[in-house]
Amino acid sequence: MSRSTNYSLIENPPELLAMKKLPSTLYATGKTSLLNKQKISIVGSRKPSSYSRTQIHTLASLLGKQNIVVVSGGAIGIDALAHLGAGACNTIAVLPCGINERYPSINKKLLDDIASEGLLLSHFEPDFQARPWSFVERNEIVVAPGDVLVVAEADVDSGTMRSVEFALKMKKEIFGESMTLELVQNED
Repeated sequence: MSRSTNYSLIENPPELLAMKKLPSTLYATGKTSLLNKQKISIVGSRKPSSYSRTQIHTLASLLGKQNIVVVSGGAIGIDALAHLGAGACNTIAVLPCGINERYPSINKKLLDDIASEGLLLSHFEPDFQARPWSFVERNEIVVAPGDVLVVAEADVDSGTMRSVEFALKMKKEIFGESMTLELVQNED
């Protein structure tokens, strides 16, 4: 179900310059100032193990406490855990649908909280409904603004592995969840 959302347009977003096919416009709802902060992209399984759930939530929480913004895709599983761990005020959710939509509907409250306190982004028209191909496009936009990519669990043919491919093409550093958590904890 769509609704009218207040959004702004970001023309020629510099955060996405690493992308091969740069969208000319992003729709944004929330605090666009988060784009000016240090960012780490986090991706992973929609059905993570208990270990990965704990690791990613802890990592995102530590990043949030260090004022590092977490970028993820708003999906169930690792994405939602990353957003929740960082806190709605310190996270960017990139949508596979238009900015007026909340997908998946099970994450509606989380996405509404991010729209109010953090930042929602989409390059699709405001009322666009998610399609299978729109997730792949969304994944590239999740990877682009992050300084590095953190990966938590991935099947060989998954969207997470497509994100890894995008990160490699963008020459981004890629970390596994455990390695990253150890690095962040050692900085304290």
